Amino acid sequence: MKKIVLSLAGVMAAVAFAPEASAIPAFARQTGMACSACHAQHFPVLNGFGRAFKADGFTMMGAQEKIEGEHMSVPATLNAAVLLKVRYQQANGTDPVGTVAGTTKNDGQWQFPDEYSLFFGGRVADNGDVKVGMMMENNLTAAGAFAAGLRVPVVIDTDAAKFSVIPFTTDNLGPFYGYTESSNGVNRAIRWSEHRTEVYAYQYIGMGEGLDLGNTGLAFVAKNDMGYINFTRWAPSFAKAIQMSSTALSIAATPNIAGWDSVISVDILTGNSFLNDATFTEVQTKSTGINAQAQGELAGMETSLYASYASAAGSAATGPQNLYNVGTGSRSAMNAGADFTVIPHTLSLGANMLKTTGGIGDAVTFMAVYDLAQNVAVVANFTKFSKNQGVTKGDTLFTGMLEAAW
Repeated sequence: MKKIVLSLAGVMAAVAFAPEASAIPAFARQTGMACSACHAQHFPVLNGFGRAFKADGFTMMGAQEKIEGEHMSVPATLNAAVLLKVRYQQANGTDPVGTVAGTTKNDGQWQFPDEYSLFFGGRVADNGDVKVGMMMENNLTAAGAFAAGLRVPVVIDTDAAKFSVIPFTTDNLGPFYGYTESSNGVNRAIRWSEHRTEVYAYQYIGMGEGLDLGNTGLAFVAKNDMGYINFTRWAPSFAKAIQMSSTALSIAATPNIAGWDSVISVDILTGNSFLNDATFTEVQTKSTGINAQAQGELAGMETSLYASYASAAGSAATGPQNLYNVGTGSRSAMNAGADFTVIPHTLSLGANMLKTTGGIGDAVTFMAVYDLAQNVAVVANFTKFSKNQGVTKGDTLFTGMLEAAW
């Protein structure tokens, strides 16, 4: 399901076209609302109403026809959506003699499609205080179409809070795929820039993704107006039977501070798990992070501010290796960025600084998104690294992308 994200700044302040359940056209069809109703500034960043829709398990409906009866209420239509992403990437490395043109990004590489996905989502049941929803993503890959992500939130609504149980499985969106309200890479799919490991501390460490192993888990979420707690038991495995012996914990506050709609979270991964592979290798799943974001207005422009820190302890010389850091030394990263909508619903510009220990070194990334239509956007990202990434990568990376959803 690689890179499923309608990332970047500005890409759709009014459509709902995205990989994360927070806003895909299937939900726009169900609610009858443009994505600006649920999103602050641009997709996929949620505003308060969007967070409430997500916390309700994607069950809210608008004018769409329903089939209703005793203890039954479902949309008359199974709501679906299609996402297409076409990318061009170029790095400034130098390939060895004899390298076939186009096989590395140094030659300018077209990725068509980078992603082609079919989504289903929306209400499964609404019985007053008990609500059930779902979001499913299917992707075209070299091996064919397959379910790349599935979650089924069951929500109990009380006067004091909403309590959810969310079974989920995903190929690479991370252990917080069950529930998060952050748009700063805590979940691989929910990020405001297309460049991933070059921008986000959580993605650089790997705690916001499945590391190509996948994630299967059961999230227990309690949410009220002040914030939420997500306690998840999970395993680094995708769509397979396995013991869920690792823990993911998020404790988040969601205040409005002087007109700035904010999400501040502490996110922790702990425990040991067995990989569901031929060897059933035991691994540690140990990483921590602190994340903050705020959406508001600055100099008359819609603005988003982001910052996070993530770290992973080194692996011991003997015993299970840390899934997020196979080296012996600790590994960490921090990022800070801002995104400005300079032309409402049309053009967004952003920038981010990533500082790291080990690996890629520091990186500065600039982003731009221009909406050709509410559901079609042209995206550009450019990253400059503080050190050379090796002969086949160089020290710059450019991505140009066309993305559309319907």
